[in-house]
Amino acid sequence: MSNAMQQSWATMPAASERAANNTAQRALKTRYRLWSASLLLACCAAVGAAPSAQQILSASDAIRNPEQPFGVTSTLIEYRNGKQVETSTLAVYARADSQSGQFRNLIRFVAPQRDAGKLLLKNGNDLWLYDPSSKASIRISPQQRLLGQAANGDVVTVNLAVDYTASLVGEETIADGERQNRDTYLLKLNAKTPDVTYHRIDYWIDRHNNQPVKAKFYSSSEHLLKTAYYRRFQKQLGVSRPTETVIIDGLDPQWVTVLRSSDFAFRDVPESWLQRDFLPRFKAE
Repeated sequence: MSNAMQQSWATMPAASERAANNTAQRALKTRYRLWSASLLLACCAAVGAAPSAQQILSASDAIRNPEQPFGVTSTLIEYRNGKQVETSTLAVYARADSQSGQFRNLIRFVAPQRDAGKLLLKNGNDLWLYDPSSKASIRISPQQRLLGQAANGDVVTVNLAVDYTASLVGEETIADGERQNRDTYLLKLNAKTPDVTYHRIDYWIDRHNNQPVKAKFYSSSEHLLKTAYYRRFQKQLGVSRPTETVIIDGLDPQWVTVLRSSDFAFRDVPESWLQRDFLPRFKAE
């Protein structure tokens, strides 16, 4: 090996070092995003001005969703009258669109076996389901039920501030999903377009740390569809995020679906994965 090649090889960082640097940079960007959102709200408070509803909602979005492309495992567990009746496991890959700010998602069904290998693609407000047995992809509705009280639109990553216009209703102290009192902002979210998952949402956000606490989801006819509690906050990808959502039916409180999130990881989500034509060629890693 020539001296020049030896020098070049010696100065090239190891793959593990490069990966660590990339992870550190991503974590730094995430902390900066959250710091910026918190600083904006703090500045509003310092000058005696209440933050706008849209600012509060954006800050809460930053708590729920990493800004960089990431992967997560979502496990859905359905309960009827306190008894577990069905489960489903999904591998979720998410990447924010640089222009709209909304997330694009590819979701792979892992379990049960009858659904393994199916794919769900969210690109803009279009949702496609690919079934490898028929090798066909069909357009589906985000409102369509996936499991229990969880709709297709509940398992994709969404920045609510992009799809909804928020108004501040007031401030309330409420019990969260772990029966702890929280000082919250109550926001009313109205859909900007008819093709989002819910027509309207009542959304409670912690006034001190911007964490989502509770949400009520309504149909276009103003019927309560479900109530959700966000809980079990854990530090994931540099931020304390909810790792469990409890979803309760709007009519039957004994019909409950629990959505658990695990295995958070920053990762590359190639542009090709987010194209409908690529679905038949997708292979799980």
